[in-house]
Amino acid sequence: MMSIKLNNYRLKGILLLFILTGISAAHAEDGYRLWLRYDAISNKSLAQSYRSAISQLVFPARNPVLDAAKKELRSGLKGLLQHQPAEVKTATGNALVIGMPQNNSLVAGAQFKTVLNGLGTDGYFIRSVATGGKNCLVIGANTDKGVLYGVFNLLRLLQTNKPIDHLNTADQPSVTYRILDHWDNLNRTVERGYAGFSIWNWHKLPEFIDPRYLDYARANASIGINGTVLNNVNANALSLTNQYLVKAAAIANALRPYGIRVYLSARFSAPIEIGGLKTADPLDPTVKKWWADKADEIYRLIPDFGGFLVKANSEGQPGPQSYGRNHADGANMLADAVAPHHGIVMWRAFVYDNNVPDDRAKQAYNEFKPLDGQFRSNVIIQVKNGAIDFQPREPFHPLFGAMPKTALMLELQITQEYLGFSTHLVYEAPLVKECLDADTYSAGKGSTVVKVLTGKMNPDLITGIAGVANIGTDMNWCGHPFAQANWYAFGRLAWNPAQTSTAIADDWLRMTFSNSQTFVADVKKFMLQSRENTVNYMTPLGLHHIMAATGHYGPGPWDNNLSRADWNPIYYHKADANGIGFDRTTQGSNAVGQYAPQVRDAFNNLAACPDIYLLWFHHLPWNYKMRSGETLWNELVDHYYRGVDSVRAMQQIWNRMGTYVDSERFTEVQQLMNIQLNEATRWRDACVQYFQTFSNMPIPAKYPRPLHPLQYYKDQRFNFVPGTGGSN
Repeated sequence: MMSIKLNNYRLKGILLLFILTGISAAHAEDGYRLWLRYDAISNKSLAQSYRSAISQLVFPARNPVLDAAKKELRSGLKGLLQHQPAEVKTATGNALVIGMPQNNSLVAGAQFKTVLNGLGTDGYFIRSVATGGKNCLVIGANTDKGVLYGVFNLLRLLQTNKPIDHLNTADQPSVTYRILDHWDNLNRTVERGYAGFSIWNWHKLPEFIDPRYLDYARANASIGINGTVLNNVNANALSLTNQYLVKAAAIANALRPYGIRVYLSARFSAPIEIGGLKTADPLDPTVKKWWADKADEIYRLIPDFGGFLVKANSEGQPGPQSYGRNHADGANMLADAVAPHHGIVMWRAFVYDNNVPDDRAKQAYNEFKPLDGQFRSNVIIQVKNGAIDFQPREPFHPLFGAMPKTALMLELQITQEYLGFSTHLVYEAPLVKECLDADTYSAGKGSTVVKVLTGKMNPDLITGIAGVANIGTDMNWCGHPFAQANWYAFGRLAWNPAQTSTAIADDWLRMTFSNSQTFVADVKKFMLQSRENTVNYMTPLGLHHIMAATGHYGPGPWDNNLSRADWNPIYYHKADANGIGFDRTTQGSNAVGQYAPQVRDAFNNLAACPDIYLLWFHHLPWNYKMRSGETLWNELVDHYYRGVDSVRAMQQIWNRMGTYVDSERFTEVQQLMNIQLNEATRWRDACVQYFQTFSNMPIPAKYPRPLHPLQYYKDQRFNFVPGTGGSN
């Protein structure tokens, strides 16, 4: 009998342990909530002041977008303030009043008419007003989407502990199309994806809508993203068959309440592959009709379908040049197909041809510049920030400012293909700002890239910014907790490119981790430095594309076995006994000639060319004297060692943050920083020793010796590198 009782006690103990463990796991911080955590505000007096200011809620919501906004607001207030304001039709106390002129008399009042007139379709205002003896906080907009964005901004203010008692703000996006490009394949692999499989579960669609789709939509709406390209730019024509269009329509239905329209990458040869035609010639009447009919079919299923993204005549993809036509011929044919439905075509300028005997950096400009003014008004040319391929650092693309009669949209890579995948902490906002703030001089001083993108140079053109997504099925969405900051920063900068990297990092840290000033100040400092760290240990002084040729993982400056010259790193660094760097001056490939004269002359002149772009534009001897007084060789070595040291310093700061961060994410970041330090060291030791075989100069004695000889790094093989995609 005693044995039975003991066994019962033991079973009860095991059950209790199981229950407690389950509870602990349920509350574990896995990063899934991103920056929308809505945990209770720890400052009790501040929380009480917020509750007092929002004791009532006036928010008529009678459509899916407004319903989504109200649901988010109530969820946020409940979590942050442990409070639900009483919902009333008319305020009788301190109230939060939300609406549009057509559904709220206060918002329709004369005092808000001027501000509403300037907000467009997506803008909103938040203003503290006194009315009828009451203090009200008013969120107003012209449309339901504007209301949605206003609600998210108010919640951001609460999350970051900002004052709300004297608000007077109005905000609207600087560009119309703010889009995530998913390089996701139909088999759920993700090209250049480092956070698991595609979130789109095509096999279960259209019947099964994963709740993750809704959380994805919420996160995007919170930062103003309003479009999603569902499939890879290296498109599979099956994406345009009815079988998959029905699935895409189900995703569109899920995202629509959050102001997000879906787009599809279109394979140019689809009329042949799924349409049974003999040609895809864009000037052929049967091809034009096929695309027009396909557009009609799509819009019947997805009435607010955004349009097509197209990669054509690049890296083996089919396109109009296969038929002796040009990019304008191809883009305009598709634009005509979607124009009756108010759709757009995003035509990528990432083109290069191995058979063109010229600097790869020049090819996009050479193909597109002559076509300026020949594209339909609903075509927007999607241009990468630099002329090569999402490198850790590139000078701005020469097409910006060179096509004043053509709409251009910036294409950025949020996923870290060339920045250490999801194991390196690299905050990308400074990279983006470096491009946005660059002066093209295309219409004189001050003709910055951001002015081109936002229509300041030509107000008649449509505007947009696109980012290649870093989102997958990993529980924390992005593979690295800090990689979430790049998704967040993309949305914030797409909405308002004038925002600073510092302000965005500050908000993200407070919303994602802690409002502690010590935590925010210390971590923000290394976030802002992190991109420069990575440039230093990967590609300093203007070096580029020296990653391992297969998978782009780790260093491979020695690689020279791929079929295309411009797929091999030696094509770009051109190291030899005489020096290093790609000569793009007027005496070399003359890539500098594609920029406005002021920019051309600065890059062409060694005395004016910034050190950060030196080897991008110049081939220089190893003993060239730098501005620092050091030789080029010593300066190059110093950057590599400095990069590794900065990762170590970043680790040391993070190791002091354990009291401010939950143990799960604290430990995860610690472990990933260990990986980053090891990989940065490999980059340093491999590159310094490889380039030393050409310089024949010693590594200065003040630096530690490489951990392994060069051959060790050359012999390393990394199988199944993530992000290579696989078949569609």
